[in-house]
Amino acid sequence: MIPVPAGLDGLFPPAAPVLFVHAHPDDETLSTGALIAALTASGRPCFVLTATRGERGEVRAGVPADDLAALREDEWRRACAALGVAGHAFLGTPPARSAAPQRRYHDSGMVWLDAAETLAGPAPDAPGDALTSADPAEVTADVAAYARAVGARVLVTYDAAGGYGHPDHVFLHAPTRAAASGLGVGFVAVVSQPRTAGEPVAAPAAGARWFDLAAHREAVVRALAAYASQLRVDGADVVHVGGQREPIQLRIGVAAAR
Repeated sequence: MIPVPAGLDGLFPPAAPVLFVHAHPDDETLSTGALIAALTASGRPCFVLTATRGERGEVRAGVPADDLAALREDEWRRACAALGVAGHAFLGTPPARSAAPQRRYHDSGMVWLDAAETLAGPAPDAPGDALTSADPAEVTADVAAYARAVGARVLVTYDAAGGYGHPDHVFLHAPTRAAASGLGVGFVAVVSQPRTAGEPVAAPAAGARWFDLAAHREAVVRALAAYASQLRVDGADVVHVGGQREPIQLRIGVAAAR
């Protein structure tokens, strides 16, 4: 086992299962891949709960997209394996479902709010079955159901800003935090980070702590490679299908709520 950096022990007890709650396939790798890899390598079982299949995402030219949801699911499973997660599930599907029948939460979509394509906002045509149209109490119950099933001691998701503002990211913060509170377990938010070099973080979270997890770059790059339909790695950067570039996130900021 590889010890975690000093300071992470206080947020993630040794050997305690950790549940990462994300909106779409690839989010677990892009925003928390290094943290998952670090915790897994230290003997803390990590689980990934993903809310949607990313049905409204784009794909690179030449990639067949006749069944985009199935493609995303396959990439997601391979990325989770590369990060060494102990288990994964989609929100609304047992055991990540609090009541029958099971349901499928759909990608809400987004629009860019700035010319540099670094800040997202709600799409005007979100479908009626979109995640952001769901009852937050139902989502909270489904998150809690999976957390109980895996024995999670800490829940991790986006901060209230949702990283770069995607409405599905923003939406998941409150239900995940409520699920942690109801279960009496820890809650950790991943601090929003700039999408391009030099861009300031809009509102640094109070009490945020930053950790250099560059030792786990290889695992993150392997996981990123699973998402060949929507991104590629170019040196120290991730290049998205729309041409947006961002650094591979190896320095992770987190803030805990008590």
